[in-house]
Amino acid sequence: MLFDHFQIWIASYGYLAIFLLLVLGIVGLPVPDETLLVFVGYLVQQGSLHPVAAFASAYAGSVCGISISYAIGRLGGVYVLHRYGPRLHLSGSLLVRVHAWFNRIGKWTLIAGYYIPGVRHAIALVAGASELRAADFCLFAYTGAFLWVTSFVSMGYFFGKEWRLLSGKIHFYIFIALGIIVAAAAGSHFLYQWWRRRKGLD
Repeated sequence: MLFDHFQIWIASYGYLAIFLLLVLGIVGLPVPDETLLVFVGYLVQQGSLHPVAAFASAYAGSVCGISISYAIGRLGGVYVLHRYGPRLHLSGSLLVRVHAWFNRIGKWTLIAGYYIPGVRHAIALVAGASELRAADFCLFAYTGAFLWVTSFVSMGYFFGKEWRLLSGKIHFYIFIALGIIVAAAAGSHFLYQWWRRRKGLD
């Protein structure tokens, strides 16, 4: 089993293995990121890993991976879209609308997208190709990485020896976490709009 090899790498190389595996997983290689984070949390609970170092290596790997995907989209995606866009019926106006959408609300998907396997890498590529400002990308993507790493490392820590059982239901918990995030974001948006109307800002 592939994950058995990952466990051996973590046992042999520790924090470096956690960092590199998460970089590769976020970039798009077949690494079971959530299961890996839950396992890291279990190792912290067992005292095999230092909590601060484990979290730092996992977070740094996630941040580096998502940044690489953004850079690929920013450098390669823009070139491909502008050069081959017309052949693919992607007009300049469509690209402008995608860019505007990302600047308006699309950047929030950089947070929620972490909780959807396969979307983390793709959404960062789209963010780069749509020329989302680097400052906005860092704010939303790095916040998403922090929440994502914290969520799954905490699961492994609190579930302890049951981490294998938890990892088998990982996608169920992913959708629960995603639902909470979406509900919180929607609630915050409506509260903000209500506050603006009450203050007569609209």
